[in-house]
Amino acid sequence: MSKVILITGASSGIGKETAKKLIIEGHKVYVAARRIDQMQDLQLAGGIALPLDITNEENIQQVVDIIIGREGKIDVLFNNAGYAIYGSVEEIPIQEARRQFEVNVFGLASLTQKVIPFMREARSGTIINSSSMGGKMYTPMGAWYHASKHAIEGWSDCLRLELSPFNIHVVILEPGLIATEFSDVMSGPMVARSGSGPYANIVKGVASSASMAMSPASVIAKTVSTIVGSRKPKTRYRVGNRAKPMVWMRVNLGDRLFDKIIMSQVK
Repeated sequence: MSKVILITGASSGIGKETAKKLIIEGHKVYVAARRIDQMQDLQLAGGIALPLDITNEENIQQVVDIIIGREGKIDVLFNNAGYAIYGSVEEIPIQEARRQFEVNVFGLASLTQKVIPFMREARSGTIINSSSMGGKMYTPMGAWYHASKHAIEGWSDCLRLELSPFNIHVVILEPGLIATEFSDVMSGPMVARSGSGPYANIVKGVASSASMAMSPASVIAKTVSTIVGSRKPKTRYRVGNRAKPMVWMRVNLGDRLFDKIIMSQVK
């Protein structure tokens, strides 16, 4: 059954790969991102591209209004837009940390707030929030990114309870290591911020660990397709390289042992 789907952060990586798959499957897919020129291939494939700055409240409202005006509903919201700032807590300016939350948490929350009334009226819908295995664990130099993803975990759990009486599913996606722009966008600025100061050795280790084997973005696209097609999706989907074992260790091992394991990976 064809559904009306909105995907944010669809100009590259997971968002783009997921949009391609859902378009092929026959869904009406709206793709939104700042870099609208990088979504031309999705438009040629049958998607509808809309410009979106997830930190701009007026722009968010415009996107929702356009889709509701055309379709009368949004069946699935895939909150995929996000990024990571890496560097030491000491050296990352607070304004940069605030922007991390504006994009990863508050932008996501604002869009979700504007979509909920239509799903609630229809007594149907699925909201998929991109967290990360990093929402369940931690690494050095990633404090603000991890904090934002931990926030998404708790926020989504609360939202799931609130929306369950209205038959709206809230799903948390927890990708592991996925081959996207993430590593490049994360490593360069991290080295610039903290690569020559007191944390240089740790930064070097974290940067080198970014070259670990990664799963293709198609793994996430397939998972989202499964969620979209499910009448009762699971509350969490943990997929991609290292996602399951890393979270298992965090849950089942003590803090000190897990700390040692993480630090052994960045030496």
